[in-house]
Amino acid sequence: MCGIWALFGSDECLSVQCTSAMKISHRGPDAFRFENVNGFTNCCFGFHRLAIVDQLYGMQPLRIKKFPFLWLCYNGEIYNHHKLGEQLDFDYQTKMDGEVLLHLYDRFGVKKMASLLDGVFAFILLDTSNRKVCLGRDTYGVRPMFKFLTEDGFLGVCSEAKGLINVSHGLTSPTNIVAFPPGFVEIFDLKPTGKVQSIQIEEFHCCTKEPAHAMYDSVEMSTSFNEKMVKSNIKALFENAVKKRLMAHRRIGCLLSGGLDSSLVAATLVKLATEEKLPYPIQTFSIGTDDSPDILAARKVAAHIGSEHHEVNFSIEEGIEAVEEVIFHLETYDITTIRASVGMYLLSKYIRQKTDSVVIFSGEGSDELTQGYIYFHKAPSPKAAAEESVRLMKELFLFDVLRADRTTAAFGLELRVPFLDHRFTAYYMSLPEEMRIPKNGVEKHLLRDAFKGLNLIPDEILWRRKEAFSDGLTSLKKSWYTSLQEHMESVVNDDLMEKAHKTFPHNPPRTKEAYFFRQVFEKQYPGRAQWLSHYWMPRWINATDPSARTLTIYKPVKDQ
Repeated sequence: MCGIWALFGSDECLSVQCTSAMKISHRGPDAFRFENVNGFTNCCFGFHRLAIVDQLYGMQPLRIKKFPFLWLCYNGEIYNHHKLGEQLDFDYQTKMDGEVLLHLYDRFGVKKMASLLDGVFAFILLDTSNRKVCLGRDTYGVRPMFKFLTEDGFLGVCSEAKGLINVSHGLTSPTNIVAFPPGFVEIFDLKPTGKVQSIQIEEFHCCTKEPAHAMYDSVEMSTSFNEKMVKSNIKALFENAVKKRLMAHRRIGCLLSGGLDSSLVAATLVKLATEEKLPYPIQTFSIGTDDSPDILAARKVAAHIGSEHHEVNFSIEEGIEAVEEVIFHLETYDITTIRASVGMYLLSKYIRQKTDSVVIFSGEGSDELTQGYIYFHKAPSPKAAAEESVRLMKELFLFDVLRADRTTAAFGLELRVPFLDHRFTAYYMSLPEEMRIPKNGVEKHLLRDAFKGLNLIPDEILWRRKEAFSDGLTSLKKSWYTSLQEHMESVVNDDLMEKAHKTFPHNPPRTKEAYFFRQVFEKQYPGRAQWLSHYWMPRWINATDPSARTLTIYKPVKDQ
């Protein structure tokens, strides 16, 4: 996990521009480098490093003797770099997982290079011999990347939008900063002036298709849709997804909410860490109020799997106090994203300050993939449910994946999400639609059933009903979101709400809570409301709030 930043064709002296690169210093607290590009006086890279792999040669932009004309700045982890090196006979000169990008690019070009990467990544690749700049981002956008391109060809790229807002340029109006689309690569021609022209943007992988790198993977799978074989494949692919993510020279820990997803990740992680003989116990981390369902469930799981468990006590006042900082890091005003981020932000702060765990596993992506949201019970058909699952997967970078990256990156932690493993997700989405829908009134039935009878996690957790993270961290008597809403009653007056549609014509807020979030966002990022295309909301239900607890089909734990 790092912070990447680059300018091509800067309109202003680079020594002035480089202050913008410092806006993302939290992403890489271990080292910083700012480097001009030889022969192009107005092009440069900025890099903030979190050292996870190859302490000696891990600084970027990465350059090696074999390809002196290539410059690489990337944020991510490439889990199959050893396998690709062996299969394709690459002569690596460092221990950096990202070095494989240089070899793949030289041999195959940028599109095939990106398609062969098993991992999460956002990259900026400069090829001075062919005068090309290439950008790319992983399938689900687990690693963030933003860009702007002015009419005269000035290109700015950064891990977070905040690193581009104050970049000086020759335009009278603000630049249009956009999220780089997940699963795509873009190629630019680099002119002698350092300015660029986009010549190609192309999708290299879609989440429903098996990834090209699967041909180099060692996990064998049955092609039968027999239920027993399917469950066997799910277990094998999931365990492999966790195993490949053990690649690290820093201590590994795991977020544990006590829900199905984080519990499966934590239990599998502890099991594999023992088998791989990691020299330390796995630390697990949960956050909540004293009587929150999450705290109690996580405690049971941690005792069952034998992790070194940490609990962070969360007060409503602390949460409300953190909201402005959280919105600054998130760069969004989406309601459920902000609610869920506060707990994760405070938990990440604790991990950074009180422990030496740096690589953090989490259960993100499972709900979207395995139809885990409660509203899936109301899907009109298995086909509609499957299509909704694909839509959610494609929008992860706007919501859950954005939350998970920014809240951990705010404190220099590296997030790993095994449920978003390319082979695992492609396989799960290839299964018959009827197999994936909720069954017997239980969402994610197939996933739960696949791990039944293994004693990996307690049975009551394996079959625990979905509880949104922002709901589960406070008590059943009073949700975190109701406390937030009560607080906003006194902060936002009725007159402001009446004019909300005129004040904020794009995505107008419908509640005082949403209005407050929007106000904070506009103060920090004025005129950037278009970064969020729409609010996250349940489908097929007349929902006015994203919280599961507001839905008529929600049943508290005691009623299940």
